[in-house]
Amino acid sequence: MARIPAHIIDEIINTARIEEVIGDYVNLKRAGSNLKGLSPFTDEKSPSFMVSPAKQIFKCFSSGKGGTVVSFLMEQEQFSYPEALKWLANRYNIELPEEKPLTAEEQKELTERESLGIINDYARDFFHDRLLNHDEGKTIGLSYFLERGFRMDIIEKFQLGFCPRIEGSFTDSALKKGYQLEYLEKLGLTKSKDGRTFDFFSGRVMFPIHGISGKVLGFGGRVLKTDNNKIAKYFNSPESVIYNKSKILYGIYFAKSDIIKYDNCYLVEGYTDVISMSQSGVTNVVSSSGTALTKDQIKLIKRYTNNITILYDGDAAGIKASFRGIDLILEEGMNVKVVLFPDGDDPDSYAKKVGSDELKAYIEKAKKDFVSFKTELLLKDTQNDPIQKANLIKDIASSIALIPDNITRSVFISSTAQLMEIEEQLLHSEINKIRRKKATTSAPKQTSDTEDIVDQIAGNLSSKKDVEVSKVRTFYEQELDVIRILMMYGSRAIEIHQKNDKQELEEVEISVAELICYEIIRDELHFENAVFQEIFNLVEQGVQDNILFDTSYFLKVENQEIVQLATNFLSPKYELSNNWLEKFRIDTSAEIHRLAQAVKETLYAFKNAKIQAKLLSIQEALNPKSEVYREDKIAELLMEQIELQKIKFTFAKELGRIIV
Repeated sequence: MARIPAHIIDEIINTARIEEVIGDYVNLKRAGSNLKGLSPFTDEKSPSFMVSPAKQIFKCFSSGKGGTVVSFLMEQEQFSYPEALKWLANRYNIELPEEKPLTAEEQKELTERESLGIINDYARDFFHDRLLNHDEGKTIGLSYFLERGFRMDIIEKFQLGFCPRIEGSFTDSALKKGYQLEYLEKLGLTKSKDGRTFDFFSGRVMFPIHGISGKVLGFGGRVLKTDNNKIAKYFNSPESVIYNKSKILYGIYFAKSDIIKYDNCYLVEGYTDVISMSQSGVTNVVSSSGTALTKDQIKLIKRYTNNITILYDGDAAGIKASFRGIDLILEEGMNVKVVLFPDGDDPDSYAKKVGSDELKAYIEKAKKDFVSFKTELLLKDTQNDPIQKANLIKDIASSIALIPDNITRSVFISSTAQLMEIEEQLLHSEINKIRRKKATTSAPKQTSDTEDIVDQIAGNLSSKKDVEVSKVRTFYEQELDVIRILMMYGSRAIEIHQKNDKQELEEVEISVAELICYEIIRDELHFENAVFQEIFNLVEQGVQDNILFDTSYFLKVENQEIVQLATNFLSPKYELSNNWLEKFRIDTSAEIHRLAQAVKETLYAFKNAKIQAKLLSIQEALNPKSEVYREDKIAELLMEQIELQKIKFTFAKELGRIIV
C-alpha cells in the first residue's frame, strides 16, 4: 500500500468526525460536553466508554484503551494504520494519491490480513460482475434473485453475485492478477485436489458478508442446481484471521444506523430473510446466518440497542433449539420480544406475500415477550402431566433467573406465576435458589472501582518486546512525568534565569521542549521505557528542525501506543484523578500557571531518580559480599558517591525537599 503523504494524513484526521465514525459502532448518548456508551472492547453493564468531539479522542475506562478515530478503527476492525486512513479518506471523500499497481515483490510484502482483505474485495467485485454482465450469471444467478422477488437496487445494495461454472474460473482470474494461491485457499475461495485448483463456490449465488465498517469478511454461497441431495444448500467461508463467524452478523453494516434510530434490532435466520425484510422497509434487521446465536453476536447488537425482536417461522423444533441463545440475551440484561409467523411462512416469504405496511403491522401486533412466549409454547407439550409441568416451571425459572434487573425479573415472575397457575412465592423461591447456586459456583473476580491509573498506563505502554514493566519501575513515574510535560506543554514558552557573559542573571525565554531536550542530552540521560524514548527522539528531532509539537501532533503519529498516551493525558478522568495528584504531586489544573516551576521540578525529579539508582549500584559495588565487588575500585567509587551526593543535595534544595 502506497505511503500516504503527511499533509493528507492531517487532512484526513482533521476532516473525520470521531463521533460519527464511532457512532456507527456504539450507541452514544450525550453526557455533558462528551458522548458516552457501552465499551465495544469489554463486557460491561454500565457505560464507561467516552468520546470527546471537541478533542476528537475516545477513552475506554474499562479496558484502558484510547486514541483517535484512526486508533479506534485499527482496534475494532483490525486495520493497519494505512488501511484505517484509507477507509476514512473514502468515507469523507478525500482524494488519495494514485496508487501504482503492485509488483509481485510488493504483493508478497503485504501482511496476510491486508492480502486477504484485498482478495475478498476482488472476489466480491468479480462475482457481482459475473452476475450482472455475463450470460451464465444473468441466466442462472440473476434469474434466481429476480424470481425470489429481489429488486435490482437491493441486489446492488447487498452486492450479490454469482460464481461461474462455465464462463471463466474465479481462481484462474485471481491467479492471473497475482494473488497467492495460499491466500485464496485460506479464504475458502479456492480448493486444490490432485494437482488441480477449482472454485469452491462454483455454480452458486453469492452473498458477501460485511463487517461493521463494510469490509467483506467472507461469503455465503447457495447452490441452485444439484442432483446430489447430500450437497449442502449453503456453503460459508471458513474462519480466517479476518472472519470469525461467531462475532459477526449478516446485514449489520446496512442495519446499524437504523437499529440505533428505532432502538430495536430484528433478528432472523438467513441471508434472504435479511434481504427481503430490508426490501420491505424493515431495515434494522440482521441474521446469525443459520448458526446458533453467540454471546459475541449479542454483544454486537447491544452496542446499538438494548432491544431484540426475534422473528421465527412456524418450525417448533427450530424455535426450541434456539432457546439457549435467547437465554444468553436475557443474561445480558436485554429486552427480548418474539414474533411467530403463520404456519408455512418465514420472514422472507411473508415479507414478499404482503406489503410493507402490513408486514410492519403484523410484527407489531404479534410480538410477545420471550418468557411468556416460551411458557405458552412449552405448556402445550405438558398435556396436563404434573411431572412435565413441574419440569417446565423449572425451565422457565432458569430463564427468568438470568435476568439481572430485579424489577424486570419480578414482573416476569408475577406474569409467569399467573400463566402457570402456581403461587408467586414458590416461583420466587425457585429462582432465588438458582441465582444463589450460580453466585457460589461462578466466583467472579473482584476488581476495585478505583483502579490505580498509573499502573494501568504502565501496563498498556510497557514494551513487551524490549523490557518488562518490573525492570523499568524504578524510573517509570519520573519518566512518565517528563514525557507528559513534553507532550502537553512542549511548544509553550517559559522564562528561566540564566547567567550571561558577565555572569549576571538575566531572564531568557525558551520553549519547554528545548529546555528539556538540552538538559537530558547534556547529562547523557535516556529513558528506560522504549515508548518514552521514541517520543523524546521525535521531540528532539523537531527541536533540531525548529519545529515545536503540540499535543495534537502526537494524536496523528502511526505508533498507537504514543497516541494512547496522548489520549490519557487529554482525558478528563485522568486530569481529575486523585492518584495523579497523590502519586506525582501534580495539580494539573494549576500547573499551566506555574509551568516554569513544574518543568524544573519534573527535570530535577527525573535526574534525582537516575542519581539514586546510580548510588544504589555503587553501594552494591562497595559491598564485599557482592558479585560486582572490586577492592581496587573502592577509592574511585567512594569519590563518585561523594560527588553524586552533592548533586543530590543540590536537587533537594531546588525541590524544597528534606532528604534523610
